[in-house]
Amino acid sequence: MMVTKKFWRQGEPFVWATSLALSLILFMTFLLFYVVLANGIMVFWPKEVTLATLTSGGYLLGEIVQDEKNPATGKKRLQFKIGNRDLYGLDFKWVDAASVSNFSLPADVYVLERQEHGNFYGSLKELKTPGLFLPVDKKESLQAALDTIEPQRGEVKKIERKIAILNRQVEENNNKLARLRYHKKENTPAAVAMQVEAKNIKGEFDRLVALLDGKRAIVLANEAVLVDANGQEKTIALANIVRCYQPNSMSWLAKWSYYGKRLRELLFAEPRESNTEGGLFPAIFGTIMLIFLMSILSFPLGVIAGIYLREYAREGYLVQMVRIAVNNLAGIPSIVYGIFGLGFFVYGVGGQIDQLFFPENLPTPTFGTGGILWASLTLGLLTVPVVIVATEEALGAIPPGIREGSQALAATKFQTLTRILLPMASPGILTGFILAMARAAGEVAPLMITGVVKLAPALPLDGSFPYLHLDRKFMHLGFHIYDIGFQSPNVEAAKPMVYVTTLLLILIVLIMTSTAIYLRNRMRERFSVADL
Repeated sequence: MMVTKKFWRQGEPFVWATSLALSLILFMTFLLFYVVLANGIMVFWPKEVTLATLTSGGYLLGEIVQDEKNPATGKKRLQFKIGNRDLYGLDFKWVDAASVSNFSLPADVYVLERQEHGNFYGSLKELKTPGLFLPVDKKESLQAALDTIEPQRGEVKKIERKIAILNRQVEENNNKLARLRYHKKENTPAAVAMQVEAKNIKGEFDRLVALLDGKRAIVLANEAVLVDANGQEKTIALANIVRCYQPNSMSWLAKWSYYGKRLRELLFAEPRESNTEGGLFPAIFGTIMLIFLMSILSFPLGVIAGIYLREYAREGYLVQMVRIAVNNLAGIPSIVYGIFGLGFFVYGVGGQIDQLFFPENLPTPTFGTGGILWASLTLGLLTVPVVIVATEEALGAIPPGIREGSQALAATKFQTLTRILLPMASPGILTGFILAMARAAGEVAPLMITGVVKLAPALPLDGSFPYLHLDRKFMHLGFHIYDIGFQSPNVEAAKPMVYVTTLLLILIVLIMTSTAIYLRNRMRERFSVADL
C-alpha cells in the first residue's frame, strides 16, 4: 500500500504519460512529413506512359497513377492520367483491370506540357513549320522544332516586357496628371509636357502592339499534328508547347536532367494553367517577404513591451491586467485578427492615407485596399503576444544576483539591461521569435482579407521606382495550397501541386527556423552565465 502511494506521489504515471504524448506527437509529425515528402518529391519525375489495349477493341494511353479495388464490384481497377483534356474533357479515367487485354510501353509516345488544357499524350504525325528552317536530318524532330522556335518566343516575351514597362509609365503619368487636375494645375507647362509624353508613349505602345501581333502570327503558324491512342488527330501550335519528352525511351541521365529543369521552373517561373502547373516564384517571394516584414514590425515591438513589463513596470493591478490580456491575445483565432486588420489597417489607416496623400485617385483606393503592408501588420499583431511572453520569461529566468552584482559595480539599470540582461536573455527571446515566425508562415485566414490574391500581376519589390511597393497585393504559399486544393475546378489534377507546395512551405519554414535556432545556440554559448 505504501509502495503504491509512493508511486503515485512521485508522479511516475504522469512522467510516462508525458513521454507517451510526446512520442505520439513526434510520430504524427514525422508521419505527416513523410506523406508530404513521398507524394511531393516524385511529382516531377518523368513516369512511363502505358498503352492499354481494351477488350472492347479500343486503346487507352496515359500514366498509371494508382490502383485499388472497385468499391462496387470488388475487382481491381486502375486510374490512368490520360491528359488530352481538350479532346476528352477530363484528365483521369478509371478502368477495370479485367477489361485490359494487354499493356505496352511504346517508345515513340510523346508527352507534351502545354500552356493550357494540361498534358497531351500521343504520337507525332507531322510538323507544319513554314517559318522555320530545320536541318534535313531533323525535319521530323519535334524537339528540334521547339529549339528552333525558342528565339522567336524569346522575342515575343521581350516585346511583352517592353509593353509592360510602357503600361507602368502610362499609369505613373496618369497619376501625375490626376494630381495636377485635382490641384487645378492642368494648364501648367508641366501638365502640357506630361500630355505630350503620354501621346509619345501611346504611339510607342501602338507600335509595339502591332509588332507583337506580327511576331505572334509568325510563331503560331508553326504547328505539330499529333494523334492519340485511337487515331484522333490534334493540331497544336508549337508556341503553346512548354516542353516535350518521350519518357519510355529516356535514359536515367535524361530523366534526371528533366527533373532538374522542372525543379528550376518550380523555383523561378510563374504559375500557369490556373496555378496547377508551372512555377511558384511569386508565391515563394511573397511568403518570404511577408515573414520578413512581419518580423521587422513585430519583433522590436514585442521585445520592448516585454522588457518594460519585466524590468520597468511596477507590479500592480494594471500590469496584471496587461499580462492577462497578452496571454489571451495569443489564443484568439487568427481570422479575428484578419477582421481587425481589414477594419483598422485597410479601411481605417489606409483610407486616411488615401485621403491625405492620394485624393486624386479616389474613389479608387491606393492604400485603402488589401496589400502586403497591411497583411504584415496584421500578422505582426498576431505574433506580438508570443514575443512578449518569451521576452518576459527569458528575462525572468536570469538570477537576481546578476542584476544586483551589476548595480553594485556602479552600472546603471539601462547599462545592466543592454550589456548583461539582454545578451543573456537573447536565446529565450529568439525562441519566441522562432515560434512567432513559424506560426506566421502558415497563417492563411488573416491574409485572405488583407491582401493575398490567387495571381498577382506584379511583385511587391521590383526595378521600378520606388522599388518597394507596400500597397501591392501578393501571393502566398499557404493560400496557394488552399486555392488549388479546394478552389480548383480540377482538384484531382491539382493534387500533385498541392503536395509540392506543401513540401516547399515546410522546407522554407524549416530553413528559416533552423537558421534562427543556429543563431540562438551561438548566442547561448557566447552569453552563458559561466562566461559572464
